[in-house]
Amino acid sequence: MRAARVAGLNAVPVRIVNFNDQQVLEAALVENIQRSDLNPLEKALGFKDYLDRFKMTHEQLAGRLGLARSTITNLVALLDLPPEVQDLVRVGQLSTGHAKLLKGVPDRDRLVSLSREIISRGLSVHATDAFLKQAFQESKADSRPEPAEAKAAPEKTAHVQGLEDELRQKLATRVEIRLRGKDKGQVILSFESNDDFERLLEVLRK
Repeated sequence: MRAARVAGLNAVPVRIVNFNDQQVLEAALVENIQRSDLNPLEKALGFKDYLDRFKMTHEQLAGRLGLARSTITNLVALLDLPPEVQDLVRVGQLSTGHAKLLKGVPDRDRLVSLSREIISRGLSVHATDAFLKQAFQESKADSRPEPAEAKAAPEKTAHVQGLEDELRQKLATRVEIRLRGKDKGQVILSFESNDDFERLLEVLRK
């Protein structure tokens, strides 16, 4: 009636129907989804109230209202965001598209921080998608465990140290036996010049 008066109409076609409580609420939901003066959080609360009251799935409600299931799911999911982020959606600083992307951030404090950074940068939904992917990769890299420290080499026994001294005297050069495990290791021979190297080869070939 108010709309007809604003439009200057003296008469309008009217169809009277008898709705039960559930049908009345469904009609209100259909109207609300079209209203531009309701923010996404208000619409989300309306859907959640209906779902809780009549114990329906998102798919069932979508079928009754003639909407895509994703429309209902994406709106109701806004209610799972931290209150600080919900407020940003409520006042229009973040869109439902932004919020849909932010749902994938598991850490609450990180989610709030990223939300504020998105607003400060004035990022579009598309730019936000790229921004969050980059932030995820950086976070993943930072969380990688540091390479495990190499196991400490077994302590040289007196027998091994004696072998080092024996080889050092025989070869007349520095000798080091490096142990890598119970039955593994290296024998390192040092030489100071090409002549020294040739001398060592001759000794080893005998």
